[in-house]
Amino acid sequence: MALRAAGRMSLVDTVVEQLRAQLADGEWAVGDRIPTEHDLAEQLGVGRNTVREAVRVLVHAGLLESRQGNGTFVRSTADPAAVLRTVRAAGALDVLELRMALETEAARLAAERRDTHDLLRLRAALSTLHEQGDRAADADVAFHRAVVEASHNAAFTEVYRFFSVQVHESLVASLGDQEMPSIHLDAHTALVVAIEQSDPDAADTAVRELLRAPMETVRAIVHRHR
Repeated sequence: MALRAAGRMSLVDTVVEQLRAQLADGEWAVGDRIPTEHDLAEQLGVGRNTVREAVRVLVHAGLLESRQGNGTFVRSTADPAAVLRTVRAAGALDVLELRMALETEAARLAAERRDTHDLLRLRAALSTLHEQGDRAADADVAFHRAVVEASHNAAFTEVYRFFSVQVHESLVASLGDQEMPSIHLDAHTALVVAIEQSDPDAADTAVRELLRAPMETVRAIVHRHR
């Protein structure tokens, strides 16, 4: 199916969106080489520089892969941007439930697989969290990333890195001016101890405890607005 010619406003964005749509519609399968810059430029009625920039955006997004001397190939047809838009649009409770699912299993794996480097990093992250106080959002995100990375599961690590900032933004957007409860420092400490002691059940319990107050707050807010 031929691409429709792009308009003259926001040309790069227009080409990016059209190429995303072609990928999602199955125009090219994973592993296929897409048309050359020259061919795409003619199909779209834009300059090669515009096509080149649009392809660069999709390479950065993980959908395409440029191979020197061979062309550009489809790496994935699953659009991360679409997933991000869904997360942004989700309610705060949905996002917290997602976070609970990810972090409990990651904590269990961390308790089973952590090494000395992981423990040192976790203790340092915990110390920073205590020093900065129970409102240190950035320190809290760094702590939870350290837990997930201690799972030594590349897929978990990438998914959490991909979502962690978006999860925070989604909660802020969903809650507006509502004040979230303070960070549960004791539960964070209990989580580190559980990982140090290689106790996956205790690690699971600690994650559920440190997310309990935010979950209750969000549920109360959702209930009031029904």
